[in-house]
This record gives sequence, structure tokens and C-alpha cells, in this order.
Amino acid sequence: MTLTPPAAGTARIDPLAPAHPGRWENGPVVVCHRDRAAVPVRLVEARTPDLVTDHFEVHRPGGRLLVLHRFRPDELDDDVSTVVAAELGAVVDSAPLFERVVTGIVRSTVGDPLTAWSTFYANSLAVLRHPGSAPVAGPPEASLAGFAPVHARALDEVVGSTVADLGSCFGFLPLLMTERGLDVVATDHTVGTMTLLAAVARGGAVPAARDRLRTLACDARAVPLADDAVDTVTAIHLLEHLPASESAAVVDEAVRVARRRVVVAVPYEEVPDPVYGHLRRFTADDLVGLGERAGVPYRVSDDHGGWLVLRP
Repeated sequence: MTLTPPAAGTARIDPLAPAHPGRWENGPVVVCHRDRAAVPVRLVEARTPDLVTDHFEVHRPGGRLLVLHRFRPDELDDDVSTVVAAELGAVVDSAPLFERVVTGIVRSTVGDPLTAWSTFYANSLAVLRHPGSAPVAGPPEASLAGFAPVHARALDEVVGSTVADLGSCFGFLPLLMTERGLDVVATDHTVGTMTLLAAVARGGAVPAARDRLRTLACDARAVPLADDAVDTVTAIHLLEHLPASESAAVVDEAVRVARRRVVVAVPYEEVPDPVYGHLRRFTADDLVGLGERAGVPYRVSDDHGGWLVLRP
């Protein structure tokens, strides 16, 4: 998501759960806004922070991770993930911690849960629609502007009027699909993420999504949709989050559900990034192998990572 990296992926997180104003807690993580919340004295036992960066001050009281910040509402978008990865990689070194910290920044910056996330979505979608307005474009999954070409390519690859998107995470792509007049089923294995996306869609972040988007919490290897249920199935930067042994099962399921086309995209990395929850690296040969195994016509290409399009 998510920007995957994703606020509710591997960790058990309810992104809309009640919280103290300016402070968000989940498991071992506490995130506080320096200008909006009083930091409990018990959480800052040490006078000297463990880490100070441009955006954060980090303490480790009693085995917990306390992150202090001063993000503004207009700065809330998926590039918060990029900042967390860049500045806190030494202490936020796993996907569950990463997701909790990013969620905590969003929730502690704006008091009302849905307003906080609606702000996050509106800001993120604005960059994805107009990536040239972003400060600096990075490689896919390193910034919103860097990922915008991946979304654009995915949208161009869709055929027909109905889509199932596997591993939607925050659901930026499904929301953009509805703006194109597509009817979309967004799926993800995490209930919290799908609940959040459904709430944001109902709230009008993208007006077209109210009538054109539905969400489904499910495993991408066993999607509860009928054979040939939709015209196109997309799986954009999903497979790198799964063990290599599970890639074929996801592709098989996508082929089963799609009437006309399956679109798969993966990043090309030298080393899978554990902060973003990546478990495997891909090459073009890997995509060719998946295409050959699927037993249907396919093509493989490179464009901001790798693409496998089945039944092209």
C-alpha cells in the first residue's frame, strides 16, 4: 500500500480504533504528536533520546518504542512511509513495527479517525494523479511519485469494465480505477485495511467509489469469487510479499477469476526489503516461469519493475 507498505498488513491493527488526542498506541509502539499531546512521563524515563532525526525523536522506555513527531495534516500522505523507512530503519526494522508507526503518525496528527485517514487518502491520491507536483520522484515503493507510473501502467492494462484487485492494501489503485468508470472489488488479507478502505470510500474521498467499489477481506490464494467473475484481475506489487512457493497459487487463482486478462507487477530489487514486508526478489525469468506454468498466452515486459500479463 501498502503505500504497501501498509498500515494494517502483518500486524493486528485497527486503523479506526479510538485513541487519545495526539497519541496512538498499539502493542509495543506509542506515537505522539509533540504539539498535540502530552507525552506521559512514564514513557520517557531516559532524558536522552535513543535517536533524533529530522522528523522524529525516539525513546525506548520499558521495552516499548516511543516515537515523537510534528507532522502537519497537509504532510499526511503515503510518503510518510518513505520518511519512516529512511530515518527510522535502524529501530523500525520489521513490517509490524513499520505499520504501527505509520498508522500512529496518521492517527496522532488529526484527532478524528476517519478525518485523519480521509486527509491521508486525499493527499496521497493528489500526488498519484499529478506526480509532477511532488518534490522528488523515487523508485517504485520509495515514494508516491515514483509509484505513480506503476499505477498508470496498471490502469492502461485493464480490459473490460469489471476488476478484482488482489492485495489492495490502502486501495489507491482501486479508487483510481473507479474514477475511470470501472466497477472494482478490492481485496486484501487484512480485515482492518479493507474496513478502512470501505469507510473512506463511503466518506466520499473519491465520489465514484461510493457506488463502484466494494471490499473483500480474503487470501489471494483463495478468493471467494466465481470463475470468470470479472474482466480483469490485477495483482500489483503483491507477489514479493509472499513466499516464492505461493506465487503460482495466486496466479492460478487470478486466472480462474478473470474472464479476459490478468495483470501482475513486481519490483526488481537486489535484496527484498523487510521493512516493506518483502520476502522474495523477482527477475524477468521468474515472471516467464509463472507465465509458462499458467498455461495461457502471456507476455513479460519491464517498466518500473516487471510485468506479467496473461491472456494479453
